[in-house]
Amino acid sequence: MMRTLAATFFLIAYSCSAAAETCPATSDHTEGVDALIKQIQKAESQSDARVISDQLWTLWTDAPDARSQILLDRGMARREAWDLLGALDDFNQLVDYCPNFAEGYNQRAFVNYLRQDFDAALQDLNVTIKMSPNHIGALSGRALALLGLKRLEDAREALSEALELNPWLSERALLEPGGLLDPPGEDI
Repeated sequence: MMRTLAATFFLIAYSCSAAAETCPATSDHTEGVDALIKQIQKAESQSDARVISDQLWTLWTDAPDARSQILLDRGMARREAWDLLGALDDFNQLVDYCPNFAEGYNQRAFVNYLRQDFDAALQDLNVTIKMSPNHIGALSGRALALLGLKRLEDAREALSEALELNPWLSERALLEPGGLLDPPGEDI
């Protein structure tokens, strides 16, 4: 009887602990993101677009709960300090904990891009875009990862998609004459 009672208590405690480890649903910022994209497309200057872009990042980096926000913020701080392995560890934990939070994958992709692991970056960017199709940062990051993989035509296409959403991206210079993604022209 004592064993059964102890086992039951253990299972209840384990179940409560496991439930506490479950990431809540991610907030749906689709309407806010779409509205900001419309604004950025009408922006009259680079500085106006930057203000709107910062608002987009506020929505994208709104983690589902305190634990996921801590992992996200700490990983981003580590990345900024070039502690790429520490950042990668935080983002791996974030993705494991909150597999439906697109920004976890996007930030992990950024770290892998900086590590020049373009294949891993591309995999995470594809997941991010599947979850958040208008994630301009992931779309432009995808173009950069494809460029790193020397898949120039795919990179041009990905960057064009990002520029349709935000024509003010600094990466647009890659498509300009002399840029790394300057479409090949015809010889005269």
